[in-house]
Amino acid sequence: FYVAVPALNHGWRPVLWVVAILTMVVGTVTAVTQTDVKRMLAYSAVAHAGFILTGVIAGNEAGLSATLFYLFAYAFSTLGAFAVVSVVRDADGAEETSMARWAGLGRRYPLVGVVFSLFLLAFAGIPLTSGFVSKFAVFKAAGQGGAIPLVIVGVLASAIAAYFYVRVIVLMFFTDPPEDAPEVITPSSLSVATITLTAAITFALGALPQPLLDLANNAARFLP
Repeated sequence: FYVAVPALNHGWRPVLWVVAILTMVVGTVTAVTQTDVKRMLAYSAVAHAGFILTGVIAGNEAGLSATLFYLFAYAFSTLGAFAVVSVVRDADGAEETSMARWAGLGRRYPLVGVVFSLFLLAFAGIPLTSGFVSKFAVFKAAGQGGAIPLVIVGVLASAIAAYFYVRVIVLMFFTDPPEDAPEVITPSSLSVATITLTAAITFALGALPQPLLDLANNAARFLP
């Protein structure tokens, strides 16, 4: 947007405000009602699009830098989350995405539960994950750009979103599994590599975000 229509930046801001608020609110509210893990992740992605757009609306270098960081971090955590979902199967070998049937999964497969919880906590924006740094950077830039109401909506949406992410974690670790509980198949080498790499990046960007933030800042300076 900065590159394509820089002269229209301020003229388009009201439209972008509406789009950002709608995506954050609709995505979050719809995700809360889901009983399917994949659908929950899909609708939460709509909300994340609104968070990302908040960085664009900031209209400053910090906003663009935060947007670049957010896109990079969210891409890896999303890839990792869906990779984990792909290894949870029912008796006939099909992917099991019903949230109710994930009950007790973390008890039976602790490593899978912990890794998936890491991705969920990143989506929720919990400290020491890439999601916290992403949201903090985006909201800070938006505040500096005068979009305080948008920041308030974003923080409220994030708080609601944290509920349905934590709900899955509670389900996996603090709920008894059903009798015909799904199994975690032996993943392929590609799946193992994907999950391991994305989990490591998700944690690393939360614990040591500065190198990527500096890179994003440098990239932002080259764009109008």
